[in-house]
Parts: sequence; structure tokens; C-alpha cells
Amino acid sequence: MQEQGRSGVALVTGASRGIGREVARQLGEHGYEVLLSARDAGKAASAARELAEDTGARFTPVTLDVADPASIAAAAEGMRSDPGRLDVLVNNAGIGSDFGVSGASPDFDAIQRALDTNFYGAYRLTVAMLELLRQSAHPRIVNVSSGMGGVAEMGGWSPGYRVSKAALNSMTRILSTELKGEGFLVNSACPGFVATDMGGPMGATKTVADGAAGVVWLATLPDDGPTGGFFRDRKPVAF
Repeated sequence: MQEQGRSGVALVTGASRGIGREVARQLGEHGYEVLLSARDAGKAASAARELAEDTGARFTPVTLDVADPASIAAAAEGMRSDPGRLDVLVNNAGIGSDFGVSGASPDFDAIQRALDTNFYGAYRLTVAMLELLRQSAHPRIVNVSSGMGGVAEMGGWSPGYRVSKAALNSMTRILSTELKGEGFLVNSACPGFVATDMGGPMGATKTVADGAAGVVWLATLPDDGPTGGFFRDRKPVAF
């Protein structure tokens, strides 16, 4: 099974830094026009400009707060006009609002913030983009998850983050089943313990490029590729 050699349009959320930015870079190097989104318009524009200068690929900044339904609606409306198509959606935007908090003494406000971004945001955006994705010959959806959200690896602490990623994995399975007949491939990716702004302070050593590569692999799968799965480093993860 080889990566599909094709160009298209990809939307990557939370792409002004970290894994999202590197996913955007690699997709640009694969020949995709990349819609690079972030909550901060200035940061999205800066990242898009820098990546375009570095790679020669086309990057378009998009202002998008996935935790805000109105922002999702506005972005979807804008994309229907320009570029008017979408082939790949990478739901990368995410927060860790309660790392280290005990599940027995939860911070429910922090749990709600995690769900609003990591689950509801990704879910709402995916539904909003289905109209455009359905027009693609090879629609791909990649949900950037975490082993912390896999029930098979579930442990204690960080309940908001864990539950939000578990819910995201459930959404992957539900949509992959419902959309399979339309040619969609919908998968979850665990980048691993990556040295980003989030993982670096906790001792992560895996490079951002390596973490992003598994996400890009799922975004560029051939039509006979897997769907409804959870993968780390191109290998299935139990969830």
C-alpha cells in the first residue's frame, strides 16, 4: 500500500505551530494546497508566509477557532466560495486543559474546555466540511488523537483530555462506518510523545517531523487504505 500521488486541497487546524504546522509543511511538500488555520489571524498568516517561502508550496491562512461554532460556520462559508473544494481535513487543533488533574477531584470547567475544542470542535468542523469533502474523488479525514484517549491504554489523571480524545476516536469509528460507501477514509492518529510546546516540557524527545509523518500518511492514503482505525507510526493501536 503506497501513498497516493496526487494534489488537492487540505485544511489543517491548529497549524500555526507544533505538529499542525509540520503536517501542513509536509502536505505542501506532497503537492497539496494547504489551508493553514489558527485562532489568531496574525499567527496563521505568518506561518503560511514562512512555509510558502521555505517550500515553494501554496499555503493560505484561515482564521478558525474550532471551539466557536460561529467561527466554524464562517470558515465553511468562506471555503465554499474559495477554494470551493476540499480533499483532506486534518483535525489537529487541541488543548490539554487538565494535565495531571485527578479524575477523583476533577476540574469540570477544564474538562468542558477540553471537550469543546478536542471533541465538539473537531466534530462540528467535520460535519461542516462534509459538503466540500463529498465533492472530492479521494476524501480523507484524519483526527489527531492520543494514546491517552485509547481505552486500551487508559489510566488515571487528566480526565478531560483523556475523555475528549476517547470521544474523538469514537467519532472516527462512527463516521468511517457511515461514509465508507462514499469513498471516505476516516482515521485517528496518535503522533506519539512529541517535543512540541505541549510535550517538550514533559520530557518528550520524538521529533515533530516524525510525529507529523504518521498523520500525513493517513491523509495521503490510497483508495484501498484502512478506515476507522487508530494508528501510531503507521501501525494500528488498540482502542
